[in-house]
Amino acid sequence: QVVNYASFTLLPSPVPSALFEQAYAVQQDFNLLVDAISQNKEFLERTLASTIKVDDFTAQLFRIHTQVLEEGLAQSVFLGINRSDYMFDCGVDGTPALKQIEINTIAASFGGLTSRTVAVHGQVLKVLGKSKEASRLLPNNPSKGLALGIAKAWELYGSQSAVVMFLVEEVQRNIFDQRCVENELWNRNIRVIRKRFRDVFEKGSLDDAKRLYMDGQEVAVVYYREGYVPKNYDQQNWEARLLLERSRAVKCPDIATQLAGTKKVQQELSRPGTLESLLPGRAEAVARIRATFAGLYSLDMGEEGDRIAAMAIADPDRFVLKPQREGGGNNLYGEELRQVLEKIRDSPERTSYILMDKIKPQPTRNYLLRAHSPLQVSECISELGIFGVYVRQGKEMVMNKAAGHLLRTKAVEHADGGVAAGVAVLDTPYVV
Repeated sequence: QVVNYASFTLLPSPVPSALFEQAYAVQQDFNLLVDAISQNKEFLERTLASTIKVDDFTAQLFRIHTQVLEEGLAQSVFLGINRSDYMFDCGVDGTPALKQIEINTIAASFGGLTSRTVAVHGQVLKVLGKSKEASRLLPNNPSKGLALGIAKAWELYGSQSAVVMFLVEEVQRNIFDQRCVENELWNRNIRVIRKRFRDVFEKGSLDDAKRLYMDGQEVAVVYYREGYVPKNYDQQNWEARLLLERSRAVKCPDIATQLAGTKKVQQELSRPGTLESLLPGRAEAVARIRATFAGLYSLDMGEEGDRIAAMAIADPDRFVLKPQREGGGNNLYGEELRQVLEKIRDSPERTSYILMDKIKPQPTRNYLLRAHSPLQVSECISELGIFGVYVRQGKEMVMNKAAGHLLRTKAVEHADGGVAAGVAVLDTPYVV
């Protein structure tokens, strides 16, 4: 009904080259880590035990996970498309450090649109008479990298006539981003269909070998661009999700990988010894991963959680309070953080949140081009995401790579929120 352009910055934003390279260098390690967590039922069960008691959404995902494991996994090829997001924290001495905000393991978006922003910023710089600067912008095409992963999973599934199904929301606000990836697949002669949970509930079926069929077409890969927040589900949609998870089709992500991306898991990873137990014999990978962690604190019931809650209430500006949600716009800061924590400090409800050190980046100036917004110079901060793609067949890792980057920028007054939430805009790194 309405087509609007995706918001973007007028100019590319500076990104320190050492941190940019560090973010790329650690992505394969994060791919291995997410994959290891997804295969470790005991770790997920132990880590999410307190969350499941108070968060229905995570509990429901976990129930499906358990049911599928009890039946025996029909799926033998696993595809991960994730995006690890970072900010540049300016320490006491002013030296910027790369700090991970989160890792998105389901519906990690903007790989398509960001594949186009380099050309936009290159053009702007040329118009401004800055051709030398334009030539320094790094090429970036995540849509191709993401499609390579999907294509590899499709190929390993082993049926030439099977299709790739994009599972999409009822109302499409980000369709062109998905189309970029979809077109890359059509270019490889891989058929793509787009369906909603509702369609799966009404028309999806499994045969005796647990092959998934939609409208009589066999589905090799289910690529979720939906299903990451509670409002995506009603009873029918949960039943559709269970049907998909029970099938042989390659799910991106399968439900265990979605659980691996929860905030509670992120907090558990920062505990001493956890990374070592998940990635045994990979000391260098562990060191690279740990170097990106910001301070994360547990609000589990008990003495330690009480102490952490009191510390945050006393000094709320030091922290961010994060619920177990994807999609931006859910985090709490400052006075709001203090009020919520005071309300739930003695209730098990607090275990559905994690507390994280607030990252303090150095602002830069830019123009944010948004529909119906005044054009003005803003003090801005940026968030760098690196796309990771991996494919595993049985126990063998067949593909593991970084597939491009995404820079999102927002005005400093907006504490939280991504591009889809209407706060951040698309940007291109100008490496300095």
